[in-house]
Amino acid sequence: MSLRNPYGDFEVTDPQAMRALAHPVRLAALSYLQKNGPATATQLAEHVGASPSVTSWHLRHLASFGLVSDGPGPEGNSDKRQRWWNAAARGFRFEMPATPEGAEAGRLLRAEMLNQALEAAQHWLTETEPALDPEWSQVAGSSNTRLVLTREEANALESAIEDLIAPYVRRRNEGTSPPEARPVRVIRLSLPEAPASGSGK
Repeated sequence: MSLRNPYGDFEVTDPQAMRALAHPVRLAALSYLQKNGPATATQLAEHVGASPSVTSWHLRHLASFGLVSDGPGPEGNSDKRQRWWNAAARGFRFEMPATPEGAEAGRLLRAEMLNQALEAAQHWLTETEPALDPEWSQVAGSSNTRLVLTREEANALESAIEDLIAPYVRRRNEGTSPPEARPVRVIRLSLPEAPASGSGK
């Protein structure tokens, strides 16, 4: 397993695939499949804000980049006419391309990922947290910490955080989660700042 990819995520390297994922319906559809498993376009439509036919078109576009695939339905499904879609991996990741065109595609994807992360956080605040047991509400964490790092240190910090989280990510697929465990969404933002004016760096 790649040291830069301890979760086993799908690695998006094609800028065109980044542009495809930057569409809100496509990113929402992929996120749903990664979280909930196989679904039809009709089932996905109500979760991504598009009609079944439009959702199906977006899924085929994602499939052209290998991000999703279609296949037989879950065991026990008798309707052979239904087309079931699966995510290629539990998650995905990308690194900002070096070319100007690639960097633009990466920024578009980064922006849509941030939009959906903020929406998820707002939904948690208004819908989920009020219904949590007090002991689970107390373990929710948030922080806003400004660090002073070199690029090497920033990379090392990101790697250390991923290594710490990786066993908890992977055990979902391995079926080794304790019975009392429940899903916890961890949203990380690392936002390098521009150098101070006149710093010469």
